[in-house]
Amino acid sequence: MNAAVRATVRVGIYTGAKVYFVHEGYQGLVDGGDNIRQATWESVSMMLQLGGTVIGSARCQDFRTKEGRAKAACNLVKLGITNLCVIGGDGSLTGANEFRNEWSELLQILLKAGKITVEEAKRSSHLNIVGMVGSIDNDFCGTDMTIGTDSALHRIMEVVDAITTTAQRYLALVTALSCGADWVFIPEMPPDEGWEDHLCRRLTYQRSIGHRLNVIIVAEGALDRHGKPITCDIIKNLVTKKLGFDTRATILGHVQRGGTPSAFDRILGSRMGVEAVMALLEATPDTPACVVSLSGNMAVRLPLMECVQVTKEVTKAMAEGRFEEAVKLRGKSFENNWNTYKLLAHVTAPAVKSNINIAILNVGAPCAGMNAAVRSTVRIGIIQGHSMLAVHDGFDGLAHGTIEPIDWGYVGGWTGKGGSILGTKRSLPASMIEDISLNIAKFNIHALVIIGGFEAFVGGLELVTAREKYEELCIPLVVIPATVSNNVPGSDFSIGADTALNTITATCDRIKQSAAGTKRRVFIIETMGGFCGYLATMAGLAAGADAAYIYEDPFGIHDLETNVEHLLEKMKTTVKRGLILRNEKCNANYTTDFLFNLYSEEGKGVFDCRKNVLGHMQQGGTPTPFDRNFGTKMGAKAVLWLTDKLKECYRHGRIFANTPDSACVLGMRKRAMIFQPLSDLKEDTDLEHRIAKTQWWLKLRPILKILAKYKISLDTSETATMEHVIKKR
Repeated sequence: MNAAVRATVRVGIYTGAKVYFVHEGYQGLVDGGDNIRQATWESVSMMLQLGGTVIGSARCQDFRTKEGRAKAACNLVKLGITNLCVIGGDGSLTGANEFRNEWSELLQILLKAGKITVEEAKRSSHLNIVGMVGSIDNDFCGTDMTIGTDSALHRIMEVVDAITTTAQRYLALVTALSCGADWVFIPEMPPDEGWEDHLCRRLTYQRSIGHRLNVIIVAEGALDRHGKPITCDIIKNLVTKKLGFDTRATILGHVQRGGTPSAFDRILGSRMGVEAVMALLEATPDTPACVVSLSGNMAVRLPLMECVQVTKEVTKAMAEGRFEEAVKLRGKSFENNWNTYKLLAHVTAPAVKSNINIAILNVGAPCAGMNAAVRSTVRIGIIQGHSMLAVHDGFDGLAHGTIEPIDWGYVGGWTGKGGSILGTKRSLPASMIEDISLNIAKFNIHALVIIGGFEAFVGGLELVTAREKYEELCIPLVVIPATVSNNVPGSDFSIGADTALNTITATCDRIKQSAAGTKRRVFIIETMGGFCGYLATMAGLAAGADAAYIYEDPFGIHDLETNVEHLLEKMKTTVKRGLILRNEKCNANYTTDFLFNLYSEEGKGVFDCRKNVLGHMQQGGTPTPFDRNFGTKMGAKAVLWLTDKLKECYRHGRIFANTPDSACVLGMRKRAMIFQPLSDLKEDTDLEHRIAKTQWWLKLRPILKILAKYKISLDTSETATMEHVIKKR
């Protein structure tokens, strides 16, 4: 929430508006006085890393009455406030819409009571409302992720990695996917009749194949098909009495609401804050109150009351037992998560095998989330009746024959493990194509899943090119992007980038905190990414950097001079610290040492300078919930696509695939996961610098500069347009 507050304040001031904090939510609006204070640029410094909300929040009974809302209106009119930005759940946003609808009536009440003048009423004749959804439950229809959800998932996964846990609705479902839980209970889809026996059979089976621990996730409000609550105690007693297992229950409660916000939540809050200000500036009396939210990686504006209506329809559908419809109403993201969970749980491998062998290999540098993708690939493959083969050490392993069968139990517990358990290398296949084709024939491999970074993309292209000469390579293959650099063409996101981003952001927080006692200090931090500036740019947004130097946005000595002058001016304010991020290959001459020496010299007498090269810590660590969930869904989708493609390519008793669409990258594009032929993506690739020619996140760079107080023009061509939730369904 604080990231959204910070962005709203700073972009509001940037556009020339006066911005006010309303402390303690609607209660502050009703009480007025010191609860409504003007915000300044410096007043929102050093708040990105703080949990909760620095301006406070409170449940307000007074605002539910017309008298209370009239008091709130009076306070706003006296200060000349005609635009209201509300961050909260569906209750807060519904209240804001009601407030807006009766605004004219409230003004008349205040005029009659003599509390405002005619001039004041004319000046404030209309109230504009924009909402941002801040809720850890992620239960507001129309948005894929609400502010706070990702951070709550971080808290839950920290506990799940250590012990058994419970969680809330959406949180429960994504947690179950992210940790490979044995069972999940959610209100939207109660278990079938006889779930008690089914659960016990599943737990017994898991123990029989060597699992020493079972994880059951229970959402707050979970019910059975008859509407009776399913609680942790009910499940605990069932498992203890029927199976005799030592069973412990942990209720997380408000732990989920606290802690440091994740990088994703900070970026989401910042983007939504900017979008909210733009929506308010563009609003007219005829514009419906809107919510700014996220769909895929795109900012969208949705009519507030349509979202509220659909959210209420979910509750109604659940109450009436229309559970399939409730899941659909929750939106595509929720439905996809549920379908993936169903595929991976409660399913036994078919008795009849498909006689298909699918090989999996990791290529490029290791990253968090690779193992989650391998796990779901293996398990979905087994469910489809295929035999799965593990290739160790990338294309080297494929050439040298270090290939072995991999079964269901082998990948147990892989979801939460960082790095690459299969082993990975950067070697490309071109120099060993003959050996690779011989081993594909020897091991009777019918399809390939290549999980990795830019080397996986180039390696896939080399295999496709060699199809003309080697018939054994005429098999379907899919590349799943997995790299901290997020530089694989064909996908807006790569597995592993979110974990690296959180590592950089957490490190920046610590470094900034170290300057709290030592005033007037500037830090220069070098990030990974090769020539791709994704990590530097997004970490800059998440950590509140003053500048982020990247290859895609060329800079020269004049830009460096501007940045130094900016920091010299900043040191005159109450914020006496600076943070500069530099992508490792942003410029061959303006190295980290050069920047350190330049800033040290030019800042002499005003600030001192320190440098940090983060290095390989960015490739390690426990995968974040996003990377676990993303890897799981990507692996599942890849195998299902290969299964269909293998049927399509089966001719005359054998598999033969030589069309461009039989070798694809599976990527997240805007709002959907899509398969794109490798050969088509080659045109949009800068092979020399190992990046895609068009990159969506470059459009976010002006936000970084504006939030750092640079005087630049904000390109509003990318602002969201109003969409309709009803139509989307």
